[in-house]
Amino acid sequence: MRKVWVATGIGIGLCLSFVALLVVGTFSAAAGLAGGAGGGRAVGLAKGAVPALYQPLVQKWGNLCPAINPALLAAQLYQESGWNPQAQSPANARGIAQFIPGTWASHGVDGDKDGDRDIWDPADAIPSAATYDCELAGYVKKVPGDQTKNMLAAYNAGAYAVIKYGGVPPYRETQNYVKIITSLEQSFARPVGRVEPSRQAAGAIYFAQKKLGTKYLWGGNGTPEQGGRFDCSGLTQAAYRTVGIELPRVANDQYNAGPHPSRDELLPGDLVFFSDDLTNSRAIRHVGLYVGGGYMINAPFTGAVIRFDKIDTPDYFGATRVTEDGAKALPTDLPGTRGGA
Repeated sequence: MRKVWVATGIGIGLCLSFVALLVVGTFSAAAGLAGGAGGGRAVGLAKGAVPALYQPLVQKWGNLCPAINPALLAAQLYQESGWNPQAQSPANARGIAQFIPGTWASHGVDGDKDGDRDIWDPADAIPSAATYDCELAGYVKKVPGDQTKNMLAAYNAGAYAVIKYGGVPPYRETQNYVKIITSLEQSFARPVGRVEPSRQAAGAIYFAQKKLGTKYLWGGNGTPEQGGRFDCSGLTQAAYRTVGIELPRVANDQYNAGPHPSRDELLPGDLVFFSDDLTNSRAIRHVGLYVGGGYMINAPFTGAVIRFDKIDTPDYFGATRVTEDGAKALPTDLPGTRGGA
């Protein structure tokens, strides 16, 4: 939900011509951006993607060996716990890195050099996760293929299976895990070069445009029982659902559904996010759908209607270019994934 002081609604009656001009003009410019996409493997972290408290640890230990990088390590930690250092699974996996006590006993390290190995302490658990990854990478270093994918496969299925099959084994669960983490890696990485335009953006905008003037409802998913009303993330989720992409329900998880274009690279269909803490994506509290020209369609707050607002405000956090693989990679059972923000 967006604060009142950042809301500057635009008249609904102008919506058709306004959206048409912005979308056509911005997509025309986008044709040149797509051709300029840069290559190379990004190892920097996207702004705010990792909570500030953990960013130095992820940046340091994510460079421990060639098979990992900070964005990949961040993707694993997010997938495991959603950055919750107190997370505990039904299988008794514990902490921010979700180590099982037996694995921790063999692979936990004293990352902060304070004399103990605490499974609940991120200063130990994050270095341990990176160390464990690198140990696995060492076990499969002579296996042909991508060393990072082989390491992730060893994490999921065991090093023996990777060695036996000469690469990622033909297990659906393992192949899916490798795809999930490598897709999430793109969300945590600082992009190198231009981010490829989205093919589904126009359809998402078309849906949101038809909802202009609809009253806001906290927790609204647009159901008939709710009078077709939405909150901010309910609107963006519904918009992308119409083009076959299923986003998480809340804004701070939607942020991880793809790579993050810079402000001057925004294109229609990008999700734009707002927060009181510009160092932590988990603190995001509002999302809108960018339409071009510095404006978004959004469901701002109780008492308002779905409308156009400017995005250039002090609480602007950043943007995400939604991808199908990025959305599919997001976990659905993280702590804090229920609600209406």
